[in-house]
Amino acid sequence: MLSRVADAVFWMARYMERTNGLLRVIRTNYIASQDEVKDFSWQTILEVYGNLKPEAVAEMAHQSARALECLVIDKENPSSVIHNIRFARENARAVQDHITKEVWQCLNDFYHLVRDEHLQELLRFGDPVSAMDLLNKQGMTYYGVVDTTMSRSEDFCFLNIGKYLERAILTADILQIKLRELQGEEANTESPGWRYLLYSLAGYEWYLKNNRGNIQTPLVLRQVLYDMHFPHAIAYCLGQVNRYAERLRPFALPETFRQTEFIIGKVMSDIKYSTTDLSDLAALDQLFQDIKNNCYHIGNSFNQLYFGNS
Repeated sequence: MLSRVADAVFWMARYMERTNGLLRVIRTNYIASQDEVKDFSWQTILEVYGNLKPEAVAEMAHQSARALECLVIDKENPSSVIHNIRFARENARAVQDHITKEVWQCLNDFYHLVRDEHLQELLRFGDPVSAMDLLNKQGMTYYGVVDTTMSRSEDFCFLNIGKYLERAILTADILQIKLRELQGEEANTESPGWRYLLYSLAGYEWYLKNNRGNIQTPLVLRQVLYDMHFPHAIAYCLGQVNRYAERLRPFALPETFRQTEFIIGKVMSDIKYSTTDLSDLAALDQLFQDIKNNCYHIGNSFNQLYFGNS
């Protein structure tokens, strides 16, 4: 496979995972804003995904309609949903010979859906949840189409490496957002924020199946960090990155494979054997930042060793 093709497939997957993760976060936050109308603020999510100056964040923090517009359909925001879908589509268009026509059509439909005037009006002035549900449904369709139509060759490996690497970064991002929102609270105190975190990661039902009683911070963090059966857990995501990187062994130069294998293995070990106290919010924030930095390091190693970018 040509390096430019692998690069495009990798980034197509990253943009799509970023899109679907962001949509879940936005939907959950909007529902939370309706439950807690008086105290709810979009500040932390706008700081991370809004690409705004501090004064603009402060102005928009309590205005859900403006926050949704910025996060979903603002073409000037490089972290918005519409921006991510556009770049996913551009990468897919560059490698149409290496993805199925069904995947291309699905991405093309997604692009036109997010640009649809009716959906944008619904988001601004109507029922934002219905608009986001339409986008989420298209995102789930994309995953189904990829799974049922793509051959299990090199391109599928790069696609999944990109997807799970981005998912690990998103999970760490969402954890940091919730920690900032919970500043000043005791780590062992039940908080609605942890419930919203689990909703954002599609993990609330899994938590209830495995834990009795109230939501407890250490149990939530253990699931999101280490649970190898939870598809949004950081350890699970990195395990999948390692799995698909291993499948590239026959197609890679020995030295290239050894270098990426070492980097991924080191990151997985750092998480598995971490001694961070799950009740220490400050230490956790640093842990999540370290995880993101390590994931960026993995991405850079693929960028340099497999895609030939300096």
